[in-house]
Amino acid sequence: MKTKQESISRPERAKRRLSKHLEQINLYAAGIDVGSERHYVSVPEGLDDNPVRSFSCFTGDLECLADWLVEIGIQSVVMESTGVYWIPVFEILEERGLLVLLVDARRVKHVAGRKTDVLDCQWLQQLHTYGLLEGAFRPPEQICALRAYLRQRDNLIRQLATHVQHIQKALRQMNLLLDNVITDITGATGMKIIRAIVAGERDPRRLAKHRDPRCKSSEEIIVKSLEGHYRDEHLFALQQAVELYDIFQDKIHACDGAIEQHLGTFEPRADPQDLPRGTKRRKKQGNAALFDVRAHLYRISGVDLTRIEGIDESTALKVISEIGIDMSRWKTEKHFASWLGLSPGSKISGGKVINSRSKRSANRAAAALRMAAFAVSNSKSAVGAYYRRLRARLGAPKAITATAHKLARILYSMLKHGTEYVEQGQEHYEQQYRERVLKNIRRRAADLGYSLVQNGTEGPTAANVLSMT
Repeated sequence: MKTKQESISRPERAKRRLSKHLEQINLYAAGIDVGSERHYVSVPEGLDDNPVRSFSCFTGDLECLADWLVEIGIQSVVMESTGVYWIPVFEILEERGLLVLLVDARRVKHVAGRKTDVLDCQWLQQLHTYGLLEGAFRPPEQICALRAYLRQRDNLIRQLATHVQHIQKALRQMNLLLDNVITDITGATGMKIIRAIVAGERDPRRLAKHRDPRCKSSEEIIVKSLEGHYRDEHLFALQQAVELYDIFQDKIHACDGAIEQHLGTFEPRADPQDLPRGTKRRKKQGNAALFDVRAHLYRISGVDLTRIEGIDESTALKVISEIGIDMSRWKTEKHFASWLGLSPGSKISGGKVINSRSKRSANRAAAALRMAAFAVSNSKSAVGAYYRRLRARLGAPKAITATAHKLARILYSMLKHGTEYVEQGQEHYEQQYRERVLKNIRRRAADLGYSLVQNGTEGPTAANVLSMT
């Protein structure tokens, strides 16, 4: 007589074994296919007679969507990051206490046969039920607000640059070669002369009297550059460009005020009075914030990120606005660098490395760190020496990514452990690199059955201080 276990067929036993590997982790999960006009929502069939519904994008309909999900007991929701259409529904559902996960659409779209919005939301719900989707990183609301302010400020700066180009074009059309004799036409000398032209002044010598004493060009050179051919249509274009320039300058200053006010709402981790005096001497940027960014960053983070070579106040503020100050979201500094897209790739097939290029990423924090890495190209610091050594061997693009990777790891360690950055200098780095090279040479010689004997105390390189016996 067969036992109950033996009476079960082999395919059935295999099916049961496989089902143990696909356990339903999120039983009360919903999937939303986000669109510009309608959102399609899928829930488990046992929770509602109509498990797939569609809702319009109006705020009232989104409130009805949230009420329905809360009423049937949904605990977590997953959706694709489609444009900016996901933001309102994400915020409304999050305010209702639901766990909302945002996933990359590229990871879930390559499935044959899914051609409708209904099937899309059902597929998302099914994947999320089995725990096969991982939500994208989204910082806390306080950091999200700071990020919105910083991104708005960057947009204003880009639009401001457009009107600076319009000013320069109008001057060129009148053959006023002011941009040839001064470094920045929006500086003290340039804007005084341009505003005098808009006010009606045409005499080159009177215009040149507005020259700032710090200007490198002489007054005679400026007089020659201001002998132009004035026309009414070009003067009109110049006037409007200057007015728009002033408007955007005012908007940027208002944005600075909002950022400073919002930074004041963060819980302090250190007293700004304990902030050590800055050792770096940097030229102040033209679009720098009007308030003390360094003091605010030290107060909310507890460390001085500007001590890292290549990272100034604006770069540190941009990175903090993108990643926040809580590093517990990443297990290690390697996870953090990988999330930024700064780690080498690992594309291996058949035991052979296909390529090790870092993944493409639109991460704004990674872009800021890359700019910081490029800024240390002429620095006498250890990071600068590291960049120059890699640039000579791998080229500038790879050296910038590798240096940005190093900066990311330093920043992660400072924010997570509260450690201060100590700059050891170029000489210390070169000495460490030399010792590492000598250690590798000794190990390689020992593997071949040789020993290295020091041949003297003079000589800058290993080639003339070591001999092989």
